[in-house]
Amino acid sequence: MELREGYKQTDDGLIPEDWIVTQLGFIGQFKNGINKGRESFGHGNPFVNLLDVFGKNFILMKDSFGLVDSSNHERSNYDLKEGDVIFIRSSVKPSGVGLTAVVLEDLPQTVYSGFLIRFRDNGKIESNYKKYCFYEERFRNKIISASSVSANTNINQDNLKRLTLSLPPTKTEQTAIANALSDTDAWIQSLTRLIEKKQLIKQGAMQALLNPYENGCLKEGWVEKKIGSFTNASSGGTPSTLVPSFWNGDINWMSSGELNHKKIYKVSGRITNEGLNNSATKIIPKKCVLIGLAGQGKTRGTAAINYIDLCTNQSIAAIYPCKTVSSEFLYFNLDGRYDELRSLSTGDSGRGGLNLTIIKNIDVWMPRKYEHQKQVANILTNIDDEITALETKLTKAKKIKQGMMQNLLTGKIRLINQGVVK
Repeated sequence: MELREGYKQTDDGLIPEDWIVTQLGFIGQFKNGINKGRESFGHGNPFVNLLDVFGKNFILMKDSFGLVDSSNHERSNYDLKEGDVIFIRSSVKPSGVGLTAVVLEDLPQTVYSGFLIRFRDNGKIESNYKKYCFYEERFRNKIISASSVSANTNINQDNLKRLTLSLPPTKTEQTAIANALSDTDAWIQSLTRLIEKKQLIKQGAMQALLNPYENGCLKEGWVEKKIGSFTNASSGGTPSTLVPSFWNGDINWMSSGELNHKKIYKVSGRITNEGLNNSATKIIPKKCVLIGLAGQGKTRGTAAINYIDLCTNQSIAAIYPCKTVSSEFLYFNLDGRYDELRSLSTGDSGRGGLNLTIIKNIDVWMPRKYEHQKQVANILTNIDDEITALETKLTKAKKIKQGMMQNLLTGKIRLINQGVVK
């Protein structure tokens, strides 16, 4: 294969000619963290644990850490300084092993856990660049390949020392890359905060709009009705998976795991007419309110609403639309009563499941007038639409960052050319 001009082929793949490939052991030292008995925790000095690192790529002094009883010698031997990189030593899942967090400022009197490994380099890597280079796809794959698997997936110092890292030749270029990725992080964080704010607004709106009482008095025109008094409900079924001709047809079939999508515009399952006719499932119309009936996980009690005709499995109850109650109003009402619905489950301590009898006997407060129900539902739908739009932007931002990391951390796209930032 013809090489791109200005690039070279290495064990790390195609990189710019002026970039270097080095083993981590050549540019720094690794050290396992401290191990202490249970009686040593909860008092003493700051202690960075596995959970302080997992899910974040940097650590600051203002972060909240646990405490451990440590001696002066231990605090000197297991210290954390600006620029140190902490690797997760062990993880239940392979995707978690070797994840890193960079210490961006000195952490006085602080030690770190034996579940972590400290990497202290000789100054070849710019601190902010470290937030990203160890998450580059090729490097992550090398870490996972170098790990051992027993009860957990583990990485050790010796294997980390042998891992290679491709580096831009100057800290100026490393800084330019880190700054570009940091700007994308700031965009992602801004969108995340906006989503959280909108979700709080929605929560407050639901509490105000769906509550039949205001200032201790029943709102005018509100009535209480059991679901079974104004509509019907049914559950679905699952065609036999042993009969291939029952599956991969043209009829939408929904599993209970898809309830978490909330507003159902598409489903992954498909069955045939033969599967429909040879099982308990049935086609239900648009705008049914769907409730998860079974499961010890989060599914039981989860509410959704379908905007396509479909079938469901036996673990979903479909509450049919009717002319007197807005389906969207009913959906928002039941969606806000998740814990209550789970508590209605049959069996000891509510650990069984819901059933159609329970569903039909649920009391719902609502405005008597259908138009008023629609007004409430429309307000909440508009907030949902705003949240969905922000979530779409967030997904796009994360994809853009992923693409930037693949291009910038491998030198495919350069931000520095002959010492000048493009």
